[in-house]
Amino acid sequence: MMGPVYVVTDPDAPLGVVEQALAAARGGAAFVQLRDKTISDAAFAALVAELLPRIEVLGARLIVNDRVEVAHATRPHGLHIGQGDGDPADIRRRLPPDMILGLSVETVEHARHVPAGVDYIGAGPVRATPTKPDHAAPIGFEGLARIVEASAVPAYAIGGLKPGDAAAVRATGAIGMAVVTAVTRAADPQAATRALFDEWRAA
Repeated sequence: MMGPVYVVTDPDAPLGVVEQALAAARGGAAFVQLRDKTISDAAFAALVAELLPRIEVLGARLIVNDRVEVAHATRPHGLHIGQGDGDPADIRRRLPPDMILGLSVETVEHARHVPAGVDYIGAGPVRATPTKPDHAAPIGFEGLARIVEASAVPAYAIGGLKPGDAAAVRATGAIGMAVVTAVTRAADPQAATRALFDEWRAA
C-alpha cells in the first residue's frame, strides 16, 4: 500500500541513517528510501541487510536509491531511480517482478512518457532544497499539479516540503509527500513523521 508519507534518509543529518529509517517507520512512513551517494556498494548493501527485516516488522517498505545492482542482490521492497540512471524499462526487466520501481520526474514531458513497469513517480522539486544541490528548477505546486495530471501512475511530491504543506500537496492530486529534512533534521524524527501523517489525514 502506498501511504502518504515517504521519508528519504540523509547521510549528513546528526542522526545515523539506520536510526532515521527506523524512526520514520515507527512514525508511520509507508516508504523509507535509503539514500547515501558517498559510501561503497558493499557498505550500502550491508545497510540494506541490516534495515530490511527491521523495517518489515514495523510495516514500512524499504526503497533503495539509484543502486540497481545492490537492489538486485539484496532484494529490498523497491528501487528508486532518476532520469539519468538508465532506461527504466531495461531496469524493470532486471528486477524481480514484485519489486517496486519509482522514477524521479521533473517535467510534464517526463510525466507523459513514464515507461510501463514504473509503479510511482517522485515529482519535483516543488521547492529548492539543500539536500540535492544539483536539482532541477523548482516547479511549485502549480507545476506539481500539471505533472500529476500528466502521469499515468501515482505521484509523490518531493523537494523542500515541510509541515503545513499537506493540504497544498493533496490538492494537486499527489498521493503523498516525500520529505528529507522535515524528518531527518527534526528533534524527534518519529514524532515528526507521525505529525506529517496526521496532517495529511486531516487535510
